[in-house]
Amino acid sequence: MKKTVRISFEGKTYDVEVEVLDSAVAAAPAAPAAAPAVAGGTEVKSPLAGSVFKLKVAVGDTVAANQEVAVIEALKMENPVVAPCAGKVTSISVKETDTVTDGQVLMTIA
Repeated sequence: MKKTVRISFEGKTYDVEVEVLDSAVAAAPAAPAAAPAVAGGTEVKSPLAGSVFKLKVAVGDTVAANQEVAVIEALKMENPVVAPCAGKVTSISVKETDTVTDGQVLMTIA
C-alpha cells in the first residue's frame, strides 16, 4: 500500500510517497509538520494541489491536534488534512469542490 508522508527538511516541506508494508503502520496517521502561528490563529494549509472533497468541521467547532478537518482529492485519491494544533475553528477560506493549490490556507484555528 502506498501512502503520502509530509517531511520537513531545511525549512521546506515535501510530500513523499512511500510503500507501507505493515498494515498496522498504514493505519497510523502521520504527524503533521507544525504549522506556524499567525495573528488570530494557526493556519491549516493544503498539503497538495487538488480539490476540496469534504470539510469535516465548521466555524466555531473545537478540534483536537491531529484531528482530520478536511479531505483533498488529487489524482482520484482522497488525502486527509489534519489540524496542526488543538483549538477552535475561527475561519474557513474554502468550500467543498473548490480547487486549491499546495500550501493554500484552508482554515484558521485559534
